Amino acid sequence: MLSGPVFLILGLLVLVSAFIIGRKHLRNTRRQRLMKQPFPREWEEILRENVALYKHLPEDLRERLHGYINVFLDEKNFEGCGGLQLTEAMKVTIAAQACLLLLKGNATFYPRLKSIVVYPGAYIAKQTTLVGGIPVQTDSARLGESWNSGELVLAWDHVKQESVDIRDGHNVVLHEFSHQLDQEDGRADGAPILDQGTSYVAWARILGREYGELVEKVKKHHKDVIDSYGATNPAEFFAVITEAFFKKPAKLKQKHPELYEELKLYYKMDPLQWD
Repeated sequence: MLSGPVFLILGLLVLVSAFIIGRKHLRNTRRQRLMKQPFPREWEEILRENVALYKHLPEDLRERLHGYINVFLDEKNFEGCGGLQLTEAMKVTIAAQACLLLLKGNATFYPRLKSIVVYPGAYIAKQTTLVGGIPVQTDSARLGESWNSGELVLAWDHVKQESVDIRDGHNVVLHEFSHQLDQEDGRADGAPILDQGTSYVAWARILGREYGELVEKVKKHHKDVIDSYGATNPAEFFAVITEAFFKKPAKLKQKHPELYEELKLYYKMDPLQWD
């Protein structure tokens, strides 16, 4: 016969489970409602003006993006820093590109992320490096950062510039939010959570080889469609190839066909098929 304390523990476990299930159900219900909510016409105009990729999306993805933006703006907190007064246009511009990465995959809406901090331009962050085994703290200029503690930082001037220019191959929003995807399992290692049907072995083989080749090219000062910053570490490599996948798909596929196919499997999208 079960004792009183055991019954109490079992009862508490049932209550906790019911709370978690109920909370998840309420969240999903709210998200479904937001997905169906009309998308403001003025927000569409913002996207057409500020986000070059938006104009190339197929109609079905564009409609889905509208719903995802509604959810994202409802769930995430935005904060202006360095004297920046955040506007609705800034939030919508950032949200659209963050949600672009989720359109065909498992839309978890960046579960670890709580706040997006936006500076007017490049900002100074403290950086600790080892010099002769001694930690030394220096100032470092940054355009963006992603933390698995719930915060992501962006420089607005680069957000705006790289959102409008579809040819430059850079996009700080795609870069930092791909870090969030990478960090969903608690680690920043260039290996995001993959679907069951996607082979981790193939991912490690292809991305590991491509990363190693980029490191060697950078050492020899050889240029590539993949930005040299991707040679910093595997996490930065994943972020940089995500930028290239969406902004230079033709060149990436031409120069790195296996890598392009692997990203196409992961994101479940093919930017080359867009107008």
